[in-house]
This record gives sequence, C-alpha cells and structure tokens, in this order.
Amino acid sequence: MKTKFNWGTGLAIGMILFVSFILFLVTTMLTSAKYEHDLVTEDYYAAELHYQNDIDAEQNLQLLPSPAILEKNREGLKFHFPSGMNPEKIEGRISLYRPSNKQLDFSYQFRQPENAEIVIPAKLLQPGRWNLIVFWNYEGKEFLYKKELVY
Repeated sequence: MKTKFNWGTGLAIGMILFVSFILFLVTTMLTSAKYEHDLVTEDYYAAELHYQNDIDAEQNLQLLPSPAILEKNREGLKFHFPSGMNPEKIEGRISLYRPSNKQLDFSYQFRQPENAEIVIPAKLLQPGRWNLIVFWNYEGKEFLYKKELVY
C-alpha cells in the first residue's frame, strides 16, 4: 500500500520540527554554563535602598575643586584621590565588578592610602569590561567615584 504525502502531513512534520528546535534552544540556554547571567550585585534590592546616599556622595565628589583621577597602565589601575585631601584622613572601600563573571569580582577596605592613591595590580584584572566603585569617607563626608572601563 502506497501512502500519500499531502500538505497536512508536511505541515504537521514542519510544526513538530520547529517546536523541537525551539525546545532544544531553550534547554541549551538554561543549562549551559557558557550562558550564565549574573546580577551585578547579589543584594540588588538592598543596594537599591541606599541609592540616594550614593547620589549625594557622587555630588560631593563633583563639588571638590580637583577631580579624582583613574590611570590605566600595564602595571594595573591607579586611582588618585583629589588633591588637597590628607591621606591620613581617608578610609573607604574599592570594588571591581566584572559583569560577565562574578567569580572575578573583588572588593577590599582601605585606610590611609599611601601617597593618596590606590594601586590595583594587573594580575587581578582580566582583560575586558569592569565596573569600578570607590567609596570613601573624608572628614565625615562621603564620596563616591564610579567608572565603567575596559582593561
């Protein structure tokens, strides 16, 4: 017996193949480590509550007579605090976030930086995009420097 291949059979086979392809793509995207999608910070909503403090700290930085300077070179990154600030009165935190891989993120506290600058060695920085955040307190006032950079 000879079966006929008509348009209804072709349409059904085409729909089954299309749905199978879509299911394959969805499964691959959800299970593959290659397509990880991480949040910039783990405590996103808690960080959002402190947003006004960050805005005020950024405005404090803009009101200073001299700017903070970020210098990129082969040795790494060098952050210079605004001139006129006594390094003995500076304390804060520096954080580098890698949007594509949270395992590369790091953060550390500093106090009285030598020569009013912080150096981040190149060995800690993989090539690619980074979000740098420097938050510090000087004489009771908070300052915040944010920069997106490619190293």
